Amino acid sequence: MTKILIIDDEDKLRGLLARMLELEGYAVVQAANAKAGLKLLEHEEIGLVISDVKLPDANGVELTRTLKSQYPHLEIIVLTAYGTIADGVKAIQNGAFDYITKGDDNDRILPLVSRAMEKLQLQRKIQSLERKISAGQGFAAILGDSASIREAKMLAQKVAVTEATVLLLGETGTGKEVFAQAIHYASPRKTEPFVAVNCSALGRDILESELFGYKAGAFTGAMKDKKGLLEEANGGTVFLDEIGEMSLDLQAKLLRALEMREFYKVGDTKPTKVDVRFIAATNRNLEKEAEDARFRLDLFYRLSVFQITLPPLRERREDIRLLAGSFLAFFTAKTNQPAKRLADGFVAKLECHAWKGNIRELKNVMERAVILSENEALTVQDLPFEMQNSIVPKGETSGFDLQAIERQHIQKVMHHTKGNKAEAARLLGIGLTTLYRKLDEYGLDS
Repeated sequence: MTKILIIDDEDKLRGLLARMLELEGYAVVQAANAKAGLKLLEHEEIGLVISDVKLPDANGVELTRTLKSQYPHLEIIVLTAYGTIADGVKAIQNGAFDYITKGDDNDRILPLVSRAMEKLQLQRKIQSLERKISAGQGFAAILGDSASIREAKMLAQKVAVTEATVLLLGETGTGKEVFAQAIHYASPRKTEPFVAVNCSALGRDILESELFGYKAGAFTGAMKDKKGLLEEANGGTVFLDEIGEMSLDLQAKLLRALEMREFYKVGDTKPTKVDVRFIAATNRNLEKEAEDARFRLDLFYRLSVFQITLPPLRERREDIRLLAGSFLAFFTAKTNQPAKRLADGFVAKLECHAWKGNIRELKNVMERAVILSENEALTVQDLPFEMQNSIVPKGETSGFDLQAIERQHIQKVMHHTKGNKAEAARLLGIGLTTLYRKLDEYGLDS
C-alpha cells in the first residue's frame, strides 16, 4: 500500500497529523528529521511526503529539490510556519505539489492530501500503460490477426535478427514506425538507441544538421560542435520516416553513410565513423520517383534490401474491433475514467469507414469518443458526425464478396510489380485499359 511520510521535528504536531490521516484510511510513517525520512524512503513504498520547512538537519525547501531529483514521481506538500509563505512558493518551484501553513484545519489539509494522492494514482496508471507499451515495443505491440498483418509481421520477425536494411512501404498511418521499433527491439541492437527522423518535417539545411551534425564555425550561430542523430544512434538503429521527401543532395550523403558507414559533418573535413542499422519508410513509389529523377536509384536499391508492405486498415477490417478495444483501454486509463465497452453499433460504423488515415485516424477517433462518452459504452453518438451516417464506400465492401477479393488481388499484384501497370496487367491476364478502369474503380490509382 502506498504510504504518506510526515517529516517534522515537532512530535505533537507530527503525531496529530498522522492520526488525522490514518482516520481517513491512509497508511502513514513518520520521521523527526530529513536523514530519518530519507532512510524510510529507501525501504518503504511512499508516494507522498509532508515536510516541514524548518528541520534540524535540513531546509525543507532544499529537501524538496533533493527528493524530486531522487524520486521524480514523489508528491511533496510543504508545511510552512507563519510568515514563511515565500518558502512554500520556492518549494513549489522546486517541484512540490503545494504548501500549507501550519495550524490550518482539516478542511484545508485533507482535500489537499486527497488531490495529491489522486494525482499520484493517475501518474501510476499512465506509467503502467507506458511500461506496457514499452514492453510491447516488440512485435506484441502490433495488433491484428488478419492474413495481411500476419504476413507483414512474419517478414519483419525474420529480418529483425539480421543486419539487413529494411524499407517499409504503406500509406500514411499504417504503423510503419511501430514496425520499425519492433524490428529494432527484436534485433541484437535492442539495448542501443532507436532514433526516429521524420524527413518531411524539417527543411533541407536543418535536416542535414540534425542528421549529420556540424563543426563549430560551420555557419552563423554554430558556436560549438554538435553531434548528429546518426552519431547519437551509434550502435543502434536509425529510422528514416518519409525518406521520399529527402532532397537529392542529402540522399547522396546518406548513400555514403549506408555504404561506407561514415559521413561528413557540416563544416568538417574528416569523416565520422558510425555503426548503425537503417530502416526507412515511405508512402511513395520510390522506383517511380527514381524514374522521374526525384529519388536516387542507387539509394533506392541500397534501402530496399528487404521490403515489407504494410496493409491499409480498410484491407484488414477484421482487426478494427481489436484495435479499437486497445485504444479504448488506453484512453480510459489515461483520462482516469472507469472501464467502458464498445457498443456493436459503434463497431459496425468503424468497420464500414474508409479510414484514409488508417490506424492513426482510428486512434484519434477513439480518443475523441472516450472524451465525449458519458455512458458505460461507446455508442454511434460518440463518433464524428460524418461517421454517424456513413455507409460502406464503393469498392470497400467487407466480407468475402468478389469485389473485395478482386480489389485485394489487384493491389497485391501492383505491389509485386512495384507499380508497373503494364506488367501488372500482363500477370492479371487483362488489358491495360481494363486495369486502369479497375484501379480507378477501387481507388487504387493514387
